[in-house]
Amino acid sequence: MWSSRYKILQPEKNSQINITIINSEDLGEEGMRDAVTSLINNYDLAGRYLDRDAIDDLKSYFASGTARVAAAAAVNADAAAIVKQAGLSLFDELPELIRPGGNAYTTRRYAACLRDMDYYLRYATYALVAGSMDVLDERVLQGLRETYNSLGVPISPTVRGIQIMKDIVKQKVAEAGVEDTAFVDGPFDYMTRELSEKDI
Repeated sequence: MWSSRYKILQPEKNSQINITIINSEDLGEEGMRDAVTSLINNYDLAGRYLDRDAIDDLKSYFASGTARVAAAAAVNADAAAIVKQAGLSLFDELPELIRPGGNAYTTRRYAACLRDMDYYLRYATYALVAGSMDVLDERVLQGLRETYNSLGVPISPTVRGIQIMKDIVKQKVAEAGVEDTAFVDGPFDYMTRELSEKDI
């Protein structure tokens, strides 16, 4: 079920979130992009001025900024607990994963499972703040496809784990005072949809 490809650095509890605007050229073609950078890049490539649709997208992005940052702060404050709770729920639903022969059997595989769940959560948070799924395509999904293809890792437990984390995050975000948490679905649903559509 889980790979050991990624080494995760867990954010410290109660640490502040610092957002720095970086010139995309400094990051190269595969640098992380937010919704604004992606939109402008698409219009630039087409040689077009920003039209009404683009302006509406920008208004929506900036209007939701406070909620997106609040969501990221809620995750940052409780990331370890979110991952732990999601793992317990997943193994409660699919106990065969931690039985002999299961993909999370043995301490090492169990730890790898939680580490990977933390990886998905961290990048989902980046995507929430950016208002764009580009970071998931560039930094998560491509690597997962390659890893799972090479290791023959089953996808359905991964998909279920990501969805469980989504539900937990939405609850945490609501508890943080964000009324409409529908936007939280985006990165989690995007990852599960993209992974589910791949024949691996």
